[in-house]
Amino acid sequence: MPEARLGLERLRLTEAQGRREAQARISLLAQSEAMALGVRYRRIMLRDQRSRWGSCSTTGTLSFNWRLVLAPHDVLDYVVVHEVCHLVEHNHSKSFWSLVAKRRPQYLEPKQWLDEHSWEILAYQPPARTIAA
Repeated sequence: MPEARLGLERLRLTEAQGRREAQARISLLAQSEAMALGVRYRRIMLRDQRSRWGSCSTTGTLSFNWRLVLAPHDVLDYVVVHEVCHLVEHNHSKSFWSLVAKRRPQYLEPKQWLDEHSWEILAYQPPARTIAA
C-alpha cells in the first residue's frame, strides 16, 4: 500500500457534512454542464460506493460518491463532466472521450490524480459526529 499523502486523517468532516457539501458543489457543476451540452438529467444521488466515483443510469439519474468532496476541485469537476457526458454518449467510445476532451481539454490530469489517490479518499473514515472544540 502506498504511503498516505493527502492528510485526510486530520479531517473532522462527518459524512453528513460531506454529503451536504458534495450535493451543493456537484449540483452546480452538473446544472452548468448539462445546460452547455443541451441535455437534462433526472436527479442527482449521492452514494457511499467503495469503488466508483460516479455513474449515469439509462433513466438519467446521475450518482456520485460523496467522498469526491475530499478531492481537489478539478477532480470533482472532471467526474461530474464525465457523467454528464454520458447523457450524450452512453458508453466509453471514442466519441465519448472526444466529448469529454472537448468539454475539459485537460481531463487527463485530474483523471490521473484520481487513479493515484482514489485509495486514500475511499479509505477516509468520517467521525460519527463533529467534535466540539
